[in-house]
Amino acid sequence: MLSALHIENIAVVEQADISFAPGFNVLSGETGAGKSIIIDAISAILGERTYREVIRTGCSKAFVSAVFSAVPPLGWFETMHVPVQDELLIQREIFLDGRNVCRVNGQSVSVSALKALGGQLVSIHGQHDSQQLFDETKHLELLDQFAENQAEFEAYRQAFEAAEAIARQLQKLNLDESEKLRRMETLQFQIAELEKAQLIPGEDEALEQRQKLLMNAEKLMSGLNEAVGCLYGDEDREGASDQISLAVRHLGSIARLDDAASRLLEKVQELAYAVSDCAEELRDYRDGLNYSEDELDEIGARLDLIRRLKRKYGKSCEDMLAYLEQAKQELDDIAFADEKKARLQKQLDQATAAAREKAAVLRKTREAAAEKLAARIRQELAELNMPRVQFTVEFTDTRLSPTGAETAAFLMSANVGEAMKPLSKVASGGELARIMLALKNVLAEQDSVGTMIFDEVDAGVSGRAAQKVAEKLRAVAKGRQVLCVTHLPQIAALAEHHLLISKSERQGRTYTQVTSLDRQGRVQELARMIGGAQITDTTLQSAAEMLEQGGPVPCG
Repeated sequence: MLSALHIENIAVVEQADISFAPGFNVLSGETGAGKSIIIDAISAILGERTYREVIRTGCSKAFVSAVFSAVPPLGWFETMHVPVQDELLIQREIFLDGRNVCRVNGQSVSVSALKALGGQLVSIHGQHDSQQLFDETKHLELLDQFAENQAEFEAYRQAFEAAEAIARQLQKLNLDESEKLRRMETLQFQIAELEKAQLIPGEDEALEQRQKLLMNAEKLMSGLNEAVGCLYGDEDREGASDQISLAVRHLGSIARLDDAASRLLEKVQELAYAVSDCAEELRDYRDGLNYSEDELDEIGARLDLIRRLKRKYGKSCEDMLAYLEQAKQELDDIAFADEKKARLQKQLDQATAAAREKAAVLRKTREAAAEKLAARIRQELAELNMPRVQFTVEFTDTRLSPTGAETAAFLMSANVGEAMKPLSKVASGGELARIMLALKNVLAEQDSVGTMIFDEVDAGVSGRAAQKVAEKLRAVAKGRQVLCVTHLPQIAALAEHHLLISKSERQGRTYTQVTSLDRQGRVQELARMIGGAQITDTTLQSAAEMLEQGGPVPCG
């Protein structure tokens, strides 16, 4: 449940702290007061996309935080390694440069991770969702959501993708003869060129190192000669090895006379051995170092060839050798295409048959769910002052697709004797809003989302229908939290907690305030919703009566 919301520098809201209660919460206010900003702030907390344009003019960033209570032990916390606490704190900062910083219980998370969590905490329904009912491509998704057939859908999806993978392989083999000959000639040339090069894994790196050594061979040889001379000595100087050996002899002559000299002798002897070993290694390395201009030219030519091949076949010898194997395999596939096509076609027939079996199982789950869903929607619509509306789900067979072997469309008849037609042909704005409310209520029975938000779900609804919508929203709020942005007094009167969104101007700037209304404030706001700007004793009395009829609900 959403307990508290804090907003800073979003549009006309400089700062606002809002407390929400369990059950039915209503947000009302004049058009343009900032009700949509509150919903946008909640959407930001849920990980929905935001734009830097929401940042209040003159500010460098916007900030939103929310506290949720009674959060169930979701798997998201374990997956994201976020500590679970009694209260869940979500924070999001939105900067002018487009950066977003999101935190859950103090731990940084990505926007996508936040969205995955938000979808399990709050469900938002706005006017746009009602319009989506006109889009029949969404109907099958809604039906599957009600059917809870994820296992059957996943089994079908895997079977369908397996068949599609085979079909793609088969399609690659279905080349016309002229294209086949051109491709074979290209592959044969590439294979011959790579095989002639006789590439060795890592050869390019080894050659580059050898080339670097040969290009600096004279400098290297000079340094080695000097080093060997320093250790072994030459006609102009004594070597370090001879000097250390002489030191050993001198220490040996006195080692019996002093323990300290004996210990030093051991160290100098070890040094003599080490110097002798280094001198021999240096001399062997120097004597084994051979180079010639011819070798340097050969390496340069070889590297030129490798670099030319790299431009066509890969970034390294390993990549080019891998391409060679792929080319050989493709050439083999084309050469034996008829045999492979026959084999693949047999596999495709088997995979398609398996996919059709899974599609049939999926279809049964959808048909069973469609009957239950239609009955539940009709029941809900009857409670929303649409008792004569007929509602059904119509299936149309299709070829196998990622979603199955059929489409689904919601059909309705608004009046007795009228034929069932698509929603887009017969549903008015008010009817569409009630159908979506009914659908949301039915689907909500199957999920664990603790908070539902309805943003102006009352569009196009008035009179007795508005009263029915209000009663339905209050019924939905039993056992969960409902937040509703509304312009209808019938809905506001049934709320358990009423928030007024208002705006004012100070020093040339617009400010939005959020006020939790007590009973007197609710009467005043209901009177405004009933009578507009002219609030009379009559409208105040009507508002008070409407609030009384709503039942004994806590205020403020």
